[in-house]
Amino acid sequence: MNSGQQAIEKAQLLTDNVLTPMKRAFVGKDEIIDLLAVSLVGRENLFLMGPPGTAKSALVNALAARIQGKSFDYLLTRFTEPNELFGPFDIRKLRDGELITNKEGMLPEADLIFLDELLNANSAVLNSLLMALNERIFRRGRETIHMPMLMVVGASNQLPEDEALRALFDRFLLRVVCDNVPQEQLQDVIAAGWALEQQRADSNGLANSDHANETVSVDDIRLIQAAVNQVDVSTVRQSYVELIQRLRHAGVTVSDRRAVKFQRLLAASALLCGRMVANPSDLWILRYTWETEEQQEVLTTLVSEAINRAAGEVSDSPHPRSKSSQAPDAEALAFDLDRIERRLEQELGAADRSYVQDQLAVLSSRCEWIDSEQTKTFLKDRLKTIWDRLA
Repeated sequence: MNSGQQAIEKAQLLTDNVLTPMKRAFVGKDEIIDLLAVSLVGRENLFLMGPPGTAKSALVNALAARIQGKSFDYLLTRFTEPNELFGPFDIRKLRDGELITNKEGMLPEADLIFLDELLNANSAVLNSLLMALNERIFRRGRETIHMPMLMVVGASNQLPEDEALRALFDRFLLRVVCDNVPQEQLQDVIAAGWALEQQRADSNGLANSDHANETVSVDDIRLIQAAVNQVDVSTVRQSYVELIQRLRHAGVTVSDRRAVKFQRLLAASALLCGRMVANPSDLWILRYTWETEEQQEVLTTLVSEAINRAAGEVSDSPHPRSKSSQAPDAEALAFDLDRIERRLEQELGAADRSYVQDQLAVLSSRCEWIDSEQTKTFLKDRLKTIWDRLA
């Protein structure tokens, strides 16, 4: 059996024995669990934005337990020191004049890492984290520690404002909102939460859970990660480049570095679908490259359009997430139109006018998805008025 086929089989076990049981245990978190999976396989980092109490750390710890890996989670404050994350100096070695980090039980030894309130990081922690997230190494003096981390998940209830923190935020390739579940799912959440509490109270812990016979290990995950480089992504490169260009025209910043790295996630999406060749359905991950909440619907629209345009190229096993069922928010559309109208009150240069035109084109496309004909007509009339004003 070649390495690619072996990786596909392990990826299927990951889906069947890890992801599916997690979706049963964590009601309303299917989207986040799918993103955890593609980030894990692609060895990239995931950012969760949401309030406390929405199961962010529980998801990461459950994933680590199901692959028999070591987890590390920490709540960052403005006063957190690097020692609290990476470990203090080994006192025994220090007596001999050696500056060696005692990393036992700390971040450098963990497979899955969860950093809550990530954007509280101060400059001392920030410098260490940037290198750890990007290069998977930690340097202190003459000591260099290579870290085995499979993935880092960061969380916050806000987006970065400080420029230094934007560099940290940029190390998280995918971003997703983790909020309380809708009202209609509350009863299911309460029941599932009680079942989890009973499981934790069991003296045997995970041994009696539905994944006691788990066959996916950390080594298996590393095997899948290694196979990502063998996936053929050239099949979607043209569609991918066109989509990146459209995102940039719509005001969504996608740096060259991020555009290159996203190819690993395209390949990871393909592997999780049992393919060694990427197809346009794998472009779904681009919905999660937003920098502001306002960009989320724009991304959903542009990515869905790109997938639909190339639908004929998807021969088999499309990723389930490629089919977006989310209708645009009419109020959000109206808010975007208000914002553009206010912008037109200023004198715009050629570049700004081109940007506004791209924004209006995106909004016009989103209006077509509105269910209510009355609301759709109202918004389209507003769009026509703004187009006439711009002309």
